[in-house]
Amino acid sequence: MTQPIHVEAVRGQPRLDVEADLRRIRRLAKLLDARFSLGGVQFGYDAIVGLVPVVGDIVTALLALYPVYLARRHGLGGMLVARMVGNVLLDWLIGAVPLVGDLLDVAYKANLRNLELFERALRRTPRS
Repeated sequence: MTQPIHVEAVRGQPRLDVEADLRRIRRLAKLLDARFSLGGVQFGYDAIVGLVPVVGDIVTALLALYPVYLARRHGLGGMLVARMVGNVLLDWLIGAVPLVGDLLDVAYKANLRNLELFERALRRTPRS
């Protein structure tokens, strides 16, 4: 479990907006990457919806772009946004490979990676 982040304000965004957005990102990451557990392996709706050829991976990739939008909205930096987009793109490419990609998709967990990047950026970003 990650340590709590005490958010004041990030680059002109009110504190409550940042906290609410962080809660949304945490909820989305858990739903997409770690909602269920089977045999000690955690997985989420990303792996399940991704079983639907083409459409499933597109839908989950579009959902995964929401935290990227929020990182940009809060001015957390172009490098962070690029890394987050890279995670989403890699997850989409992995999931596009039939069957084997679906298994690898369970292991990669791009949404939890992006959550960690977002939280780290909040800890480093100068408060206003």
